[in-house]
Amino acid sequence: MNLDRPAAPDPYALLPVVPTFVLTSNDISDGQPIDERHAHGSAGGQNISPHLSWTAFPEQARSFTVSCLDPDAPTGSGFWHWMVVNLPVSVTELATRAELPAGSFCVRNDFGDRDYGGPAPPVGDRPHRYIFVVHAVDVDRLEVTPDSPPAYVGFNLAFHTLARAVIRPTFELKE
Repeated sequence: MNLDRPAAPDPYALLPVVPTFVLTSNDISDGQPIDERHAHGSAGGQNISPHLSWTAFPEQARSFTVSCLDPDAPTGSGFWHWMVVNLPVSVTELATRAELPAGSFCVRNDFGDRDYGGPAPPVGDRPHRYIFVVHAVDVDRLEVTPDSPPAYVGFNLAFHTLARAVIRPTFELKE
């Protein structure tokens, strides 16, 4: 099967501009390949969510949302791997293989799970970008449920994001 296609745009470049803050990780780095242990089981990985830590966000932040999107998936709309909502403002770090604090939850990802779903691009496709984003949010809780699709969460974030921090690692499955 030929998956030759134009490169997908960075979807965050298509949203209203907001300030940035600092996102770091002990597990992933901008532009660098993601370690296989963070990949989905179907891609030979262990499906372990990466460590994320954030600082220098706006003082007005009242909660955070964490997401991971593969814009390069051959779907026309990308592939959502992770969407954690309603993290309290006191939480500024998720450990590797994070347990979520009370009141926070994952919405269903595009694998159909309410959890982290690691990279699993088509074998032989070009390297995919995995855009990990922490959104500083101006409300304590987004009005979404665990059954809300990630796109609906994203729509809500368009009205409540004060700032965002981003890391863009890559992953590919070679033939």
